[in-house]
Amino acid sequence: METYNRIAPDVILGTDVKLACFINAYGCRIGNRSKVGAFVEIQKGVTIGDDCKISSHSFLCEGVSVEDGVFIGHGVTFTNDRYPRATNSDGTLQTEADWQVVPTLIKKQASVGSGVTLLCGITIGEGAIIGAGSLVTKSVPPGEIWAGNPARFLRKVHTD
Repeated sequence: METYNRIAPDVILGTDVKLACFINAYGCRIGNRSKVGAFVEIQKGVTIGDDCKISSHSFLCEGVSVEDGVFIGHGVTFTNDRYPRATNSDGTLQTEADWQVVPTLIKKQASVGSGVTLLCGITIGEGAIIGAGSLVTKSVPPGEIWAGNPARFLRKVHTD
């Protein structure tokens, strides 16, 4: 059975990576033992650490870095441009030369719930949890739970 994946030759796959069907990945790195669900796009320059789970229908755009042991829920969307435009002021279609990628970092052991949108230029701290359906507009400190639109602090993560 074909998997219908589009994994470009420049993708660096670690050992024991598990890929579902209908994945589009190019110019990225996926770490050891990580799992990627169906209908996921991973763009150039994205790094995914070891032992991560990227759930179905998620979009990881250029500029996203995911450290080890991170969970990304279903339908998570990252952004990489604070002021996106299709055209320049003269009406010409924008190219890569017309804007700058704004990076986003997800630190190790963090969890991002299903349906979350993360605006660019933020860091999700180590072990933090983002509640499903949230809109994350600013950095989240380590070990905190944030949720809502916009996402806000709810409480510390209990580790007992």
